Amino acid sequence: MAENEQRNDIRAVLCDIDGTLVDSNYAHIAAWAKALAEVEVPSDTWRIHRALGMDSGKLIDALLGDEAGRVGDEAKDLHKRYYLEASDSLRPITGARELIMAFTDRGLRVVLATSAPEDELEILRGVLDLDDVVAAMTSASDVESAKPEPDIIHAALETVGLEPWQAIMLGDAAWDMKAAGAAGVASVGVRSGGLGAAELLEAGAIAVYDDAASLLENLEDSPFFGSWPLGAA
Repeated sequence: MAENEQRNDIRAVLCDIDGTLVDSNYAHIAAWAKALAEVEVPSDTWRIHRALGMDSGKLIDALLGDEAGRVGDEAKDLHKRYYLEASDSLRPITGARELIMAFTDRGLRVVLATSAPEDELEILRGVLDLDDVVAAMTSASDVESAKPEPDIIHAALETVGLEPWQAIMLGDAAWDMKAAGAAGVASVGVRSGGLGAAELLEAGAIAVYDDAASLLENLEDSPFFGSWPLGAA
């Protein structure tokens, strides 16, 4: 290993789900767009896309601004309804299930580190169909504040009794990278959520892959089993 590289004793992967393992981001965008139009505070879909992955309260504030207090709860309820109605269209990201099984086959514990509410998490679990190999999972009920706050990362680590340097976060959003960084956890990004590599790297990712299939193809040389530049975490 080169002098300017480091490798920690990685024992777990903390996996975001929406956009990382399940192709659900655009269902969320469509649901939010419909909900916001219905409460008469419409938003361009690119703005909704940019806000995905952050704490729901922060997302509401970002999209509704001064109207958040007046119609925020209604918009949130409508989003949930429209998203759940579209849940039959959800599918795993290409290579996602095979990637999770590859992690576990190689001795890494997989924690589904999401702040999705319980009903949405139940759907995502059904789409992935990996409960028998996942070590643990988090949900909105486990934290007061979601990403980019580090609470979800702390909760995920606690479920498997590990320290920050023993895990790597895998996610598709800048908020995943920022939350992991705030918790002292290294992060790897995937572009399957719709963000570019440069933005994920700027947010703190130590490496970026196109999607789960791309990471799987390069797994042995990835930070999960290889090394990365000092200071990148």
